Amino acid sequence: MAASDGSYLQRVGAVAAAVSRGGAGGVNEHVAHSARVYDYWLGGKDNFAVDRAVGDAIKAAAPGVPMMVRANRDWMVRATRFLAGEGIRQFLDIGTGFPTVPNLHQVAQGVAPQCRVVYVDNDPLVLVHARALLSSDSRGRCEYLDADLRHVEEMLISPTLADTFDPDQPVAIILASVLMLLADDDNPAAVVDRLRNWAPAGSYLAISHPTADLDPKAMAAIVDVTESSGMTFVPRSAEDVAEMFGDWDFVEPGLVPVLTWRPETPPEDPDAAYYWTGVARKPGEPAAQ
Repeated sequence: MAASDGSYLQRVGAVAAAVSRGGAGGVNEHVAHSARVYDYWLGGKDNFAVDRAVGDAIKAAAPGVPMMVRANRDWMVRATRFLAGEGIRQFLDIGTGFPTVPNLHQVAQGVAPQCRVVYVDNDPLVLVHARALLSSDSRGRCEYLDADLRHVEEMLISPTLADTFDPDQPVAIILASVLMLLADDDNPAAVVDRLRNWAPAGSYLAISHPTADLDPKAMAAIVDVTESSGMTFVPRSAEDVAEMFGDWDFVEPGLVPVLTWRPETPPEDPDAAYYWTGVARKPGEPAAQ
């Protein structure tokens, strides 16, 4: 291990220890958190016993959940590669989760090294790891914003966004499996509407969202487990998800199950992963650079 790797581990260890004791924003290791449960399903180590217990309970109710989480991650990679190929050079990834290779900036900068990415999350441990692990191509940029999607106005006036993005140029807004964490009382449709209004012409919105449409019984079992663990988890219908795109224009193939959005190979069972996914473009032409 290189010396820089050792200092990184010391830095993460010190900050993570402080966070777990309640500093730096505070983490309650006795209450499950969606990002850490996802990390467990993806084979990571950034999770506590309570996260693993909830993850196992959800797997018992719906054994295919780890596959679905991986399918959602793979969709993010495909969508990001498509967006970078369409000329998008600014990415706002809300609900980042723990770093998992390939990360969004690696995919985007693999297409265009000058891409700029702002990762947004409100879990202190996620931000600790993001700041330590996610290094940008020198021709592009990565920044990390501690913000809560429910407080979208605070996020959008952040100096981090103002300093990283050109406000006149299109941005890709990535909402990968995060809107499920907003209760109906949080009015997620209004939150996404605000994001759409903020984005310049030519921007894109990419959403993946769990649904009960494809297997109501299995999803009901998942909801029961998450509610009993104190986590917010709200699956939504295709109609609900489609409304979040407003009047933006869907790119092909439209709003579809996650396994069928531009797959590299056709899935054996298109409905095996219970997510709706879509990518849409804001009408109009972007400002000239």
